[in-house]
Amino acid sequence: QVQLVESGGGLVQPGGSLRLSCAASGNIFRINVMGWYRQAPGKQRELVAAITSGGSRSYLESVKGRFTISRDNDKNTVYLQMNSLKPEDTAVYYCNVDGAVPSGWGDYWGQGTQVTVSS
Repeated sequence: QVQLVESGGGLVQPGGSLRLSCAASGNIFRINVMGWYRQAPGKQRELVAAITSGGSRSYLESVKGRFTISRDNDKNTVYLQMNSLKPEDTAVYYCNVDGAVPSGWGDYWGQGTQVTVSS
């Protein structure tokens, strides 16, 4: 069993910042890619940022220069620092982990955390 617990969402004014965290626990013993997705009302879920076990990062074009993804491998935790937030960043943000458990590799999701950017 793998659990992903997210935190850090909330309401922020345009131009503000938030930091999301996602900690993986359970019988997961190796993690490859960790990422953040988001889904706004009426839209498809999209990949915001991802980071490999080696530290390679990728970003959605619209968040480049504003968001930074990082990870702490000792804590099985991934972070998303979001700066210069815009109303169009409003969405539910989901953590995603590609990890190994005794039965094999799997794709795991957090419960989602709401980010609302509004004045």
